[in-house]
Amino acid sequence: MHALHFALIVLSTLLSSYHGALQDKIEDGLVNSKVTRTVDLTNHLPKVTSQITLENTGKNSVRSFVFAVDPYLKDKLSFIGAQTKDGDEDSPLTVAETTVSTLKYMGKIFYRIDLPSQLAAGKSIDVTVETIYSHGLKAYPSHIKQSEKQFVQFSSNLYHYSPYKTTTQTTIVNCASSSIESYTKKKPVSTSDSTITYGPFETREPFQDDEMVVHFENNQPFLAVTEMTRLIEVSHWGNVAVEETIDIRHTGAILKGSFSRYDYQRSNDGVSSVKSFKTVLPASAKDVYYRDEIGNISTSNLREDDDAVEIDLRPRFPLFGGWKTHYVLGYNVPSYEYLFNQGDRFALKMRFVDHVFDDQVVDKLTVKVILPEGAKNIKVVAPFAVKEEPSQLEYTYLDTIGRPVIVLTKTNLVEQHVKDFEIHYTFQKMLLLQEPLLVVGAFYLLFTLVIIYVRLDFSITKDEASESKMRVAGLIEQVQASHDKRSALYQTYDDSINKFKSSKDSSTFVANRKKIDADYKKLTQQIGDMLTKLKAEGSDAADKVAELQKLDNLFKDQVNTAITYAEKLIQGKLAKQQYVDFESTTQTKKEDIYQKMEAVMATL
Repeated sequence: MHALHFALIVLSTLLSSYHGALQDKIEDGLVNSKVTRTVDLTNHLPKVTSQITLENTGKNSVRSFVFAVDPYLKDKLSFIGAQTKDGDEDSPLTVAETTVSTLKYMGKIFYRIDLPSQLAAGKSIDVTVETIYSHGLKAYPSHIKQSEKQFVQFSSNLYHYSPYKTTTQTTIVNCASSSIESYTKKKPVSTSDSTITYGPFETREPFQDDEMVVHFENNQPFLAVTEMTRLIEVSHWGNVAVEETIDIRHTGAILKGSFSRYDYQRSNDGVSSVKSFKTVLPASAKDVYYRDEIGNISTSNLREDDDAVEIDLRPRFPLFGGWKTHYVLGYNVPSYEYLFNQGDRFALKMRFVDHVFDDQVVDKLTVKVILPEGAKNIKVVAPFAVKEEPSQLEYTYLDTIGRPVIVLTKTNLVEQHVKDFEIHYTFQKMLLLQEPLLVVGAFYLLFTLVIIYVRLDFSITKDEASESKMRVAGLIEQVQASHDKRSALYQTYDDSINKFKSSKDSSTFVANRKKIDADYKKLTQQIGDMLTKLKAEGSDAADKVAELQKLDNLFKDQVNTAITYAEKLIQGKLAKQQYVDFESTTQTKKEDIYQKMEAVMATL
């Protein structure tokens, strides 16, 4: 453990500011002397970058300014950040949601952005504000066929939405393709390939509102994590286990009609579908697994780089609009890279969320951190606002009072939320001896019980009748299981005959029949062996199983007859109409026998 690193974490925690409810007023002297808005629509996450030259035309210096969120996108805002130039380097600015105590501003969303220093009267500063909006593109049309391309529609304010007057401004819209169906033609406007440029517009009043709509082709992956549970289990024995349960949905245009895998592979239909996506894990991740309800998903590739582990995840089926998939991804990392301590004080520092895929959006995230048993004085330090749910208890091997589980939730996350969070707690190192001592005590108790057992007689009178019933019940279950498997072979025979009639490949049919006959003989022999055991037990079920075997022989005879007719048909020894008549008769007899077998099975 690195005591120095731990001390730095504690110091940063003490110096971190409290993000509470803020209230500001609109400074009359501030003016947006020049604004260049770049709207990036090249993927499924609209990103608006506003380069603002802020000028103080008032008499007093100011330390911050208020940024208003686009009213057309305010419900979809996922991230906002600001920065300014400090020499040749970008310097991030503090951004916090605020309110303005004026009735006419009700319903608007504001953020206060602190400047690096006082902006004196008559001075100006260049600030860049980036906003990212989840689900900001609407598929239009909302349903498309497999062979069709995907078009989307984007709506926002044409102008820089600000509480301050704007002297001149330009809006640049970068689309995902040059195939632009329509766009708002508010002059001056020009287009070049996939770029639409509005402006420059001169002198716009505060909160200028004019809708801009762009309709264009966008076949980028429209993936969204609808729900994600991230489980982090901390062990003081050198390991941190991470497991993520993820539900992903394609939020683009919904697939209309049926899906044809043949067309999908032959002509590369479904350009907006998603075949795979790349997940990035920490460089020290090991023992990685990727599975769903069926089991392990082998269609994935893992590559280890110096600074990360990249996994190319390929679902069992391609994702079209409206389709979803569910999977579990887990891995282990060494605790010395993420767990720091100074005495009995510990600090866990890990990512709040991993990189699931490029340009990710997570609608709902739940982070559960399982701390060692005995952890106390727990405190959470997050890089952004999260909701802390009531803590829980988790019981695993050798636990007595349970392990504390910290539950954190957050909605509407994007790539910019891939940041570290911290959990501070105290833990007495003597408690590390608890589990070894419990193991020693358990073995001691076990040996004591063995000593008592071998020296005392605990035998009781056996109930032969009860044991016989249990054996009979077990044999009947085995008969039912074997018969179910044998019944499945009946359909296999039919499928093989139908395939033989269509392909006329006699050698393949003979080979398939031999394999099916071998499986059939094995299952029939198993039922015969269990019939012998039932007779030995004197059970009434023996007669019913014997009847089942007789009916099966009759059914097998009809199968052999069907095979003979099919062979004669292929050899030209039997007319087609005559074969149809024979086949109908055989099928009727098979159905009658099968119903009788089902009636016998129902009485077992």
